[in-house]
Amino acid sequence: MATVSAVAVAVILLGLPLALIGATLVRDNEIRSLQSRTSELGRSIENRLARDEQITPDLLERYVGGDDGNLQGYVQVFGVGDKITAGDPIEGRTESRPIRTQSNWIVQIEVSTWSLYLRSAQVVVLVVAAAVVAFGAGIVMAVWQANRLSAPLVYLAASAEQLGSGQVRPRIEPSGVEEIDLVAAELGRSSDRMAGRLAAERQFASDASHQLRTPLTALSMRLEEIAMAAPDNAEVQEEARISLEQVERLVRVVDDLLSRSRTSGGTTEAVHLVEVLQQQEEEWGPTFEQNGRSLVIDVSDEIHVLATPGALAQVLATLIENSLKHGGGTTTVRAKQSGPSKAMVITVTDEGAGVPDDLAPRIFEREVTSGKGTGLGLALARDLAAADGGRLELTQRQPPIFSVFLAGVPRTMNPDVVIPRGVAISSSSKRRRSW
Repeated sequence: MATVSAVAVAVILLGLPLALIGATLVRDNEIRSLQSRTSELGRSIENRLARDEQITPDLLERYVGGDDGNLQGYVQVFGVGDKITAGDPIEGRTESRPIRTQSNWIVQIEVSTWSLYLRSAQVVVLVVAAAVVAFGAGIVMAVWQANRLSAPLVYLAASAEQLGSGQVRPRIEPSGVEEIDLVAAELGRSSDRMAGRLAAERQFASDASHQLRTPLTALSMRLEEIAMAAPDNAEVQEEARISLEQVERLVRVVDDLLSRSRTSGGTTEAVHLVEVLQQQEEEWGPTFEQNGRSLVIDVSDEIHVLATPGALAQVLATLIENSLKHGGGTTTVRAKQSGPSKAMVITVTDEGAGVPDDLAPRIFEREVTSGKGTGLGLALARDLAAADGGRLELTQRQPPIFSVFLAGVPRTMNPDVVIPRGVAISSSSKRRRSW
């Protein structure tokens, strides 16, 4: 738009004066040509009179014009008691530059004023046509330049998104624009530093979980031995059972923390959403049929989102499982565009009674449960969605609607070039999380 505006201003500032000056010059040139023809005719008449020859219409016909590029005129010569004419009389306004010869003959050639205006208008039309061509060339140049600048910026934005989500060094080709390439190079250096920090953090989390899992396993075995040592003591058996449940819960928490450390930080990719949901349908469809219910996937084949495939599969599996356990009727999964930012929203809803009013405000808090499960499922699902730059919300209580908001892939960005297409990964863990 800036280039087009500059071209438009230049065309207006230069084209209008050029058209006016050109029209004026053409008119003045035609007037001078008319004066020249009149003077030449006057000299021819004087020469004939000097030789005592008669002035005939044939002499005047040569100065009528029309075929030699001059404007067609009406020639009149007035002598002593004589009037000689040539050409057709002109109707309307006329222009003429009469002269008087030395023999007192009056020579006059009239041309149409509208013919003069027409010659001037032709110049104006030519200038306007040239201005249109220049404006069109400016638009073509502006579009080319805008595409040359915008495409690297779109890819640079995609690289920044990858960097913000913790992806390893993004790949971006040099654009040829020095300033953009400098920013891209700095993003690459920043991603290297961030990748090192993330690797160190994940290694620490892995080591910590491993160190915790060993004593927890030993504690579980010790509790089982205590229970086996007192088979007839009901109180010891009950305390051992409760302790074992608490140890198993701690093991699951450690596993969740390890999973979060591995998935947090943006292994985001351009994920084909329908592939992830088809895997969920294959996994959960038979279970829904066994319970006399149905699972419906209503998602377009063209939808792509920026997400971690495994994390997205786990989030959707958690919502579908909760719908199976706590909902009723048909469970429907839909996806649509949300807002001007091209974000995508995935909704999971069913025909059940919904979320109780006292539970809804705290539904995503850890250890908040309706009585079934550990209360970690939705909390972990929310954290996984947040790690990919999205969010998980309960948008409606009755009937329940859980919505996952994720960034969509912009139309101007080619996922195959900027971000490798994601491979749908199903979260088929046997250990499901619920409220």
